[in-house]
Amino acid sequence: MAQGKISVAIDVYDRHLSLFNGDVSSSNGLDFEFLEVGMVPPRRDGIDRHKRMLVDKEFDAAEISLASYLVARDQGMSDIIALPIFPRRLFSQNHIFVSDRSGIEKPADLVGRRVVIWAFQVTMSVLAKGDLKRDYGVDWQDIHWLTQNPEEIRMDYGPDVKIEALPTDFNLEKALCVGEVDAYINPHPPERIMVPGRGISRLFPDWQETTGKYYHQHKYFPIMHVLGVKTELLTRNPGLAAELIRLFEEAKSRARSFYIDPNFSMIMHARNILEYEAAAYSGDVWLSGIEANRNNLIDFIGYCIDQKLIAKAPKLEDIFYST
Repeated sequence: MAQGKISVAIDVYDRHLSLFNGDVSSSNGLDFEFLEVGMVPPRRDGIDRHKRMLVDKEFDAAEISLASYLVARDQGMSDIIALPIFPRRLFSQNHIFVSDRSGIEKPADLVGRRVVIWAFQVTMSVLAKGDLKRDYGVDWQDIHWLTQNPEEIRMDYGPDVKIEALPTDFNLEKALCVGEVDAYINPHPPERIMVPGRGISRLFPDWQETTGKYYHQHKYFPIMHVLGVKTELLTRNPGLAAELIRLFEEAKSRARSFYIDPNFSMIMHARNILEYEAAAYSGDVWLSGIEANRNNLIDFIGYCIDQKLIAKAPKLEDIFYST
């Protein structure tokens, strides 16, 4: 069995609370230390989780970007392999924001515009570019991309990809409000979006209808992250993969039970929204496992190939550890 604590870096979500507070713990002698590591501050154990795992190999296991993981594997990385645990999911339509001065009212209006993204390789960027092309006929190559941060995994995109790196002191919200840039795609919404009339709006204001249509058409809630684990640790501890899957599943189940209490969340109508989603979306949209997520993963891999992030499509069984 493993010697010492096994470090697992994850972000703070309701489905992870039981891992952090010890309500869910190992039953086979493995000793886990769950670290609160995010991508934006504040976090108890710091930020930059993807780089700290994929590049620095700082943790034994960590929640990592699906896109950057695929890029790293395509470049030959073998010392980290994913488990089919998907801690984060988002719809791209909820994360495309436009300047009120841009005149952008529909996806086609993004053609030729200056659109800011965290980085070209970020999973939300890849998903949004892919969704815009597949579902709305807007080719990502017809948009001028401005990136806020360097890529997690270094690569040369070539002359066909229009990317402009923004200066580190670039004030994004101000640029959106005055129309210096036209749109913004990011998994973390800008603060101004919380108050209407402050210069930034959603491209898809009818988010319930838009995301509902997406889900029923494609049959999935898009994956953002996977759980990456050091390969040698899994080889050395045959029961580790199964135990991690069990822990995450149990923590997710406990999180669902929290919402039985209508006052669990600070969001006033959280219970009402839960009831709405139970009726609108059949089954569990947070399923783990390769088979339950095969179509989602294959579609996303196709996006990565089209966007010149990876050279060829890997077999899913080669990029996920077999328990």
